[in-house]
Amino acid sequence: MSVTTRQAVTPAPFGFRVLPSVEAVPDARRRVIRAVRGWGLPLVEDALRDVELLSSELITNAVSHTHAPCVVCVSWDGERLHVEVTDVGHELPTIGGIDLDATDGRGLFLVAALATNWGADPDPAGKRIWFEVGTTTAVSGDERLTTLVRAAAPKARDVVPTSA
Repeated sequence: MSVTTRQAVTPAPFGFRVLPSVEAVPDARRRVIRAVRGWGLPLVEDALRDVELLSSELITNAVSHTHAPCVVCVSWDGERLHVEVTDVGHELPTIGGIDLDATDGRGLFLVAALATNWGADPDPAGKRIWFEVGTTTAVSGDERLTTLVRAAAPKARDVVPTSA
């Protein structure tokens, strides 16, 4: 696990617009990670992987549910990385239980489980969903693995037994 430590000055926030297409999500999450790595923040690799995953989840939700562009803003306050996605939807998200039969609906579970803090707020444009990742609070080890497995658990009927 490496930690980057060259960052001494709080970088200016970085923001960009994402086109209303799920095909735009991979490039958007790469832009977030490039900015964060470029800042040289003191974040462990698990935290950086979480930032990438959680950014992807929020951006995907924004473009999938609104079919409109969204705006991503990334900032650092000296202790926590803050990523927010603003879209035109007005309904604030809530976390329900994970339905193992559903093909989606696990994104906010991941955000709540892996982020240091997260939330959703009304915005004049629609809503703003955000998460924060701290320098020392990254979920790691067995706890991180358990969270990822729960979110990716296949439907029981889709598991095909194999013969030995």
